[in-house]
Amino acid sequence: MSDDLPLPSDQLAGAPHPRETHRIYGHHDAEQELLGGFNSGRLHHAWMITGPKGIGKATLAWRFARFLLATPEPETDGLFGAPPPPETLDIPDDHPVARNMLSGATPGLKQVIRTPNDRGVLRKQIAVEDVRALVPFFGLSAAHGGRRIVIVDAADDMTTQAANALLKTLEEPPARAVLMLITHQPTRLLPTIKSRCRTLRLSTLGPQDMARALDQAGVAVPAQAAGHLAELSGGSVGAAMQLLSQDGLTIYADLLALLGGLPRLDRGRAAALSRKAAGREAADRAGLILDMLDILLARLARTGASATPPPEAADGESAVLQRLSPDARAARHWADKAAEVSARARRALAANLDPAAVVLDTVLSIEKTAAA
Repeated sequence: MSDDLPLPSDQLAGAPHPRETHRIYGHHDAEQELLGGFNSGRLHHAWMITGPKGIGKATLAWRFARFLLATPEPETDGLFGAPPPPETLDIPDDHPVARNMLSGATPGLKQVIRTPNDRGVLRKQIAVEDVRALVPFFGLSAAHGGRRIVIVDAADDMTTQAANALLKTLEEPPARAVLMLITHQPTRLLPTIKSRCRTLRLSTLGPQDMARALDQAGVAVPAQAAGHLAELSGGSVGAAMQLLSQDGLTIYADLLALLGGLPRLDRGRAAALSRKAAGREAADRAGLILDMLDILLARLARTGASATPPPEAADGESAVLQRLSPDARAARHWADKAAEVSARARRALAANLDPAAVVLDTVLSIEKTAAA
């Protein structure tokens, strides 16, 4: 049985597939909960792994699948007594299961993701036939101790029919089957599905874990940059890699320098920023600039509301945030401005207005708020 299916379109190009990532950072408690269930001999048959995108949910699911397929059931007796239970989910790289997983052919493992339709176009949702394919999968001859592992990525993407089909499996799970449902928005799942799953909530990554995770993905960054990325990405490795690929750190620093001169706007800096949204891929670059601006305005509001700036996302940010948003009154102004400029700018981009002009107009409108 091959799990070599097309990757979802929202996986960042150049990022390693979760099956290629053997270590995971920042989720020790979740790993220990899975390990404890295994060592108890009463492992739950369904797990819902939740949290923001890009923090390692799929990596944890593949890591646990590798462990389950490579590790014999815990023994309670034996000639020399029971062996010590495993203390980690680590499996050696040269283990047959690990090698099979890297090759994309893993007996005992089934991936349920969005697949191409009859025209070869990737569907926007997981279709019911993808879930119904689990029936023959569960009927295959036993391997790896008879285990059957299913990873649904992401369960949020299932159609109503697919969700109902999966529910039937959860209600009457096959023997020695373990299903792992990856979900970014668990509220979108049927309550009956959630009630049959154990929930693992993963947290966002801090600077140190961010640096380690990026290094494992082949992206080495200085410790200070890792801290900035952790802030701007919301602790998501996937979002951090995307920011790096789009030069998001530089754009955020440019915006901070521009707003740092308020209430008097440096028109030359503003024009230079808007020119970054011109030319090829202008709309995408404008979208990134607006995303960074959304983050900066939100951090201004947060600073005034709490009277304390968050950890810096760029050098010198704290001083700018405290000067422009010293109190709760200023925080309310920035929060209102964030909602206003974001909605207006994105409507303008949707109407195919010049992206460079949209960026410049947005910055000029912020100048008026700072002056007020």
